[in-house]
Amino acid sequence: MKKILIIEDEAVIADLEKDYLDVSGYAVDIEYSGEKGLKRILEEKYDLLILDIMLPVVDGYEICKQVRLKKDIPILMVSAKQEEVNKIKGLGFGADDYIIKPFSPSELVARVNAHLARYDRLTGNREHIKDEIRIRGLFIDKAAHRVFVNGTEAILTGKEFELLTCMAEYPNQVFSKERLMKSVWGMDVMVDTATVAVHIKNLRRKIELDPFDKSYIETIWGIGYRFTK
Repeated sequence: MKKILIIEDEAVIADLEKDYLDVSGYAVDIEYSGEKGLKRILEEKYDLLILDIMLPVVDGYEICKQVRLKKDIPILMVSAKQEEVNKIKGLGFGADDYIIKPFSPSELVARVNAHLARYDRLTGNREHIKDEIRIRGLFIDKAAHRVFVNGTEAILTGKEFELLTCMAEYPNQVFSKERLMKSVWGMDVMVDTATVAVHIKNLRRKIELDPFDKSYIETIWGIGYRFTK
């Protein structure tokens, strides 16, 4: 049974989320403070994190940042903040999805199902994947789910690794943001093109030796991105 941790200071919302996820077959725990939630997610094994942004003591942004340093699990951020900058900030810290309150519990369950399914497909097939990708100083070891730039390992999130592999397998081919959304997030996950842009920005920061010289991922204005060989 998949384990989910909810970090949410509003008990009514957290309990409602838990009820729907329990019925859907998940084992769910709740922490109502950011400090306790961060300690628990780092010390215990969970398959997915549902994280509120506005939390006492330690906010959701900081929790997301700390979790991403040590774990690669799907992180769904929830917030009443609707401004685009807050969404971009959350995704920039490594969140896989951003849900604006109020949302229907069934929508939350659908997103949880989709993210866990994609994560299982990614990790479950690793032992069967033997191919590697080498392009200039970049080395992608698909079997080990690791990336090296000029011999130094780049630590990527699951979505960043999928984006990189998706494009690097077809160098010099242009990928629209919509195509990348379908390939990496799937048809059943509701994300927008801003999500793709934020993840590409984070990916570039980790693999480009010079962030101002887009030597691997080139932006094709008005269309999407191209991985140059």
